[in-house]
Amino acid sequence: MTELQALQGMATQQWVPAGSFVFTRQQPATQLYAVLDGSVGLGLARADEPFHLERTVRGPQWLDLASAWLGAEHAQDARAVNDARVVGLPLQALRSLLMRQPALQERLLVALAGTVHSLTSVTHDLMHKDAERRLAAWLLQSCEPVSEREGSVALKERKRDIAAQLAITPETLSRMMRQLNRKGLIEVQGYQVRVLDLPALRALAGD
Repeated sequence: MTELQALQGMATQQWVPAGSFVFTRQQPATQLYAVLDGSVGLGLARADEPFHLERTVRGPQWLDLASAWLGAEHAQDARAVNDARVVGLPLQALRSLLMRQPALQERLLVALAGTVHSLTSVTHDLMHKDAERRLAAWLLQSCEPVSEREGSVALKERKRDIAAQLAITPETLSRMMRQLNRKGLIEVQGYQVRVLDLPALRALAGD
């Protein structure tokens, strides 16, 4: 049996409608979760308050690779931003498979290291970059290049959710967008952002 077949045999898939929860902070973590399609927001849910989004995970990408290994509850609430297909891998079954598959162990460790590296970069940006540079970095991360100089960003999240990820207000986000537009770096067309100068945007972001 191949690694892929073994993983498929233990995995459970579910479609999560937009606005529904994949897991909550009060829930003991017994599975490793990944987003296959769609987007899931990680953040804080409180009664009678809007969901406080901290970051968005777009498939295919790991959603929570760590909590189950620690025998802890999930550290954040996970809610679908739009309809999402999510897969769960039960820790006990996965642990048994990893004992027999050293190569799979290494791939899982690399994925976990990648998650830690990404979160470290986000923390660095929040501490050392101003709002404009954080927005530039976010646009680059979300951008689909169409040429060496230009790219396109689809705004699939609400303005307040994007602003929350950047630790700014929606009003500041709008002001920063207008500022980048005046500099000739972007052009906003409804829910689409056209990046006009990728090298200049990278320079602004500090990449």
